[in-house]
Amino acid sequence: MSKIRVGSALVVLALMGAMVLGVVAMAQEAGAQPTPEQLEAMQQRAAELGLPEGTIQLTPCVPTMGEHWANPAEMPLGPIYGVADGKLTFVEIMPSQEAFQSGESWIDVLQPIEGYAIDHVDFVFEEGGHEGYEVNHYDIHAYFVPHVDEAQICPAG
Repeated sequence: MSKIRVGSALVVLALMGAMVLGVVAMAQEAGAQPTPEQLEAMQQRAAELGLPEGTIQLTPCVPTMGEHWANPAEMPLGPIYGVADGKLTFVEIMPSQEAFQSGESWIDVLQPIEGYAIDHVDFVFEEGGHEGYEVNHYDIHAYFVPHVDEAQICPAG
């Protein structure tokens, strides 16, 4: 993979992490909650996708990743799920550097949803964190699509 592709991917990952946590934080601060109709529609779509109960959409489609879905009660660790064109693109967790250093373990948190297989896993260290999660941590994505297909997800502009 070229240095430009890796650098671009890191920028997108950092922006996405900030967006996911920023959306959750803003919603919590503003007291904004989905309407009962929106919540019902999200729960129905999450069930159709095979996502765990309590999972809701957090972001619109993010270039190279897709929409972000998670259970807000499980943030900031996650899992967070990417969805594009009605299919899952990844599952992600964001463990803190402190948790790694203390020897914490996570078992089976990056499991694919039934019918999906992990193509590759990307680890990105977020020094200083990002908006909504301002601690050193890792964004760990287990992708269900090849790198070449990631560029086609929600193309920018």
